[in-house]
Amino acid sequence: MRHHVVVVGSYNTDLTIKTGRIPRPGETVIGGIFSRGGGGKGANQAVAAARAGAGVSFVGRVGIDALGKEGIERLTREHIDSRYVIQDPDYPTGVAFIIVDERGENSIVVASGANGRLGPPDVETALDAIASAGVLLVQLESPMDAVQSAIRLARRNGALVILNPAPAQPLERALLQEVDVLTPNRVEAEMIAQRMIAGEASLRDAAQVILGDGAQHVIITLGQKGVYAASRERMELLPAYAVQTMDSTGAGDVFSGSLAAFLAGGMTMGEALRMAIAASSLSVTRMGTQAAAPLRSEIDAFVSQAAPSRLEVLG
Repeated sequence: MRHHVVVVGSYNTDLTIKTGRIPRPGETVIGGIFSRGGGGKGANQAVAAARAGAGVSFVGRVGIDALGKEGIERLTREHIDSRYVIQDPDYPTGVAFIIVDERGENSIVVASGANGRLGPPDVETALDAIASAGVLLVQLESPMDAVQSAIRLARRNGALVILNPAPAQPLERALLQEVDVLTPNRVEAEMIAQRMIAGEASLRDAAQVILGDGAQHVIITLGQKGVYAASRERMELLPAYAVQTMDSTGAGDVFSGSLAAFLAGGMTMGEALRMAIAASSLSVTRMGTQAAAPLRSEIDAFVSQAAPSRLEVLG
């Protein structure tokens, strides 16, 4: 079962409004289309991994409310093992309020609810799944003690550890030393490395700092500019694909989830990165978060037809 991916993280219900522009403080803007769907960084990445072809188990918490029941049903429909999703009797299912403007940019506020109660005992219920998995994928929307517990169990049992360090926060060196692949965006990389990123030279410097703290691979996602992939052996800027962006919400989750799936499936890091970039690029052409994650067949077809963007100088 080493091709299996275990995702430990958050589940939210996303409430999304499409509008011309994101309102300023104190301003009311009349929006357009409203939609409700599955979200939460952990669940988004689990869906992306499953659609990219991996067997996936998800560890998380929801409420005993209607949204929690709906969430478990949604994960099950995606062929995700949801046995380790705990229904919390005291806290509601997490909710995210999302505004998406006409350029596809977004603004998000999250009420964590039951996600904030995920702890090491919850993670330990999934020991058998983690012990047999090829990849553990975690993020930072869950309490740190749950994240650390999952990483310890994965390391003890030989799984590759991928940490998507979002939302942004400083990370201790001891944690980074347990991480095989770190997938921050630009802001998160700046916070972890404690330096500004303003061009490729500063990208290299930030990546070297994070590698020096212990991570084996640092993959800095740069939106439409692609990703900066760094290891002790090699550093390079890989372009994204030229697409028309409709909604960028969850694109980073699609990248991390599909990367986990491709690595669990036996691809080299270079192969997995190029496929994950394609999956993420394809996802921004669609509305939604989990709904936008592409199937493996769609990713393969996209890669065979689409051309990567020209490499741009980061500024």
